[in-house]
Amino acid sequence: MIAPRLQLKEITKEFSGVKALKGVSLTVMPGSVHALVGENGAGKSTLIKILTGAYSRTSGDIYYEGQRIEQMTPQMSKQLGIHCIYQELNIANHLTIAENIFLGDQPVKKWGMINWKKMNDDAKAILASLRIPLNVKQLAGKTSIAQKQMMEIARAMSQKANVLIMDEPTSSLSEKETEVLLSLVEKLKANGVSIIYISHRMDEIFRIADTVTVLRDGAYIKTLPLKDISSTEELVALMVNRKVANYFHKEDIPLGKTVLKVKQATKQGAFHEVNFSIRQGEILGIAGLVGSGRTEIAEALFGILPIDEGEIIVNDKQAIIRSPRDAIRLGIGFVTENRKETGLALKMSVRENITLANLSLFSRNMLLSRKKEKDISNEYKQKLNIKTASLEQRISHLSGGNQQKAIIARWMLQKPNIFILDEPCRGVDVGAKADIFAQIHTLAKQGVAIMMISSEMTEIVGMSDRVLVMKEGCVAGELSGKDIEPDQILNLAFGGRVHAK
Repeated sequence: MIAPRLQLKEITKEFSGVKALKGVSLTVMPGSVHALVGENGAGKSTLIKILTGAYSRTSGDIYYEGQRIEQMTPQMSKQLGIHCIYQELNIANHLTIAENIFLGDQPVKKWGMINWKKMNDDAKAILASLRIPLNVKQLAGKTSIAQKQMMEIARAMSQKANVLIMDEPTSSLSEKETEVLLSLVEKLKANGVSIIYISHRMDEIFRIADTVTVLRDGAYIKTLPLKDISSTEELVALMVNRKVANYFHKEDIPLGKTVLKVKQATKQGAFHEVNFSIRQGEILGIAGLVGSGRTEIAEALFGILPIDEGEIIVNDKQAIIRSPRDAIRLGIGFVTENRKETGLALKMSVRENITLANLSLFSRNMLLSRKKEKDISNEYKQKLNIKTASLEQRISHLSGGNQQKAIIARWMLQKPNIFILDEPCRGVDVGAKADIFAQIHTLAKQGVAIMMISSEMTEIVGMSDRVLVMKEGCVAGELSGKDIEPDQILNLAFGGRVHAK
């Protein structure tokens, strides 16, 4: 009988008297894929951090290949061959791709100097095995989110992990890149690597996992072989303890006047002669492959990436948007795709992150009303169902989905006329998706013009009144009504044409 590689028994973790984990157990076998699922805030990230030594457990036992681990530290975790690819990327943008892959483990020559040739050659070999066409000497800061994600995977491969934890590894990947990753997971499994796989993409769970453990509100619910689960709905019911029948609840909303027009907008190296408009109450979906220019257009509208040519017209007036400050004054809100790097103040509290862009609402005669700030923050905490022990808890301790809700609350508080959301549900569970989409629809009903970028085809189809499809920095086509279907979107994204229905 094969012995378990890793066992966690009755793990409990408390933060300031609040239990983030309550008696969680997990058994991981060699050469298997063990899925760990649950809503955002279920305790998955906390459990990972205990496994990697970032947090110490309050109580419970950890066994590695039968040996009890008294104190799991980052050094001990690495020594045992436990490695994690976190959902929030850990990339040094000022270093090259090769330096990131071998960060902290660079090959050295006899006298302790870094062996640059060997490092670059080894990085090339790893990337080639993953079929990732990147220049190892390129600065990491010049790469896309998807490419940074693949760098993380390459780093883990270089460290010869025995237990590889993957936290939402495909959340920023295209379909082609996802296929490469899932094929790699199968290869690692065949080579005896134990994989703990965390994803909100149920199709991936059912495709590659052997076993699944469900957590809910920090508590262990059940472990089952995937073959014993009949449907996605059955697994979701275990996760959320309620039925989530329809994320989108799409309604027909009467559209108002045009509030945003983009004419012949061009940014060298990013997008070219882009034209579109959005009306009050309309949800405009922006689709396309990774690298098609979707994010760059959003950043241009928010003043992060000023355009070289063309016009942006807001409420029938030409707008000069040179900075986010200009965009905010025009009533534009923006939820970025990378919440860790560009969306959150990680060292600040949940309350501070919600109110960060709106302090003038809580001040009078240069004095800030903490009571009013707390009251409004609590109102939005309830409205968006943000799960946190306290509004004063540091936001870095929240799950990804609850962090995302806090950012959305920040802009809802701003009351924008135009709201841009770049991958609003990246790494977000089914219950949180329903909460976020409900709020997007509420804003649309109030007359807010919504521009939503998503790599998830179901989100684009389920939410959009119209869809703009991007390809290589240009608008490949526009879809509306019954034409908003996955095959039509993909045809345009790959350079094809809309098929007549």
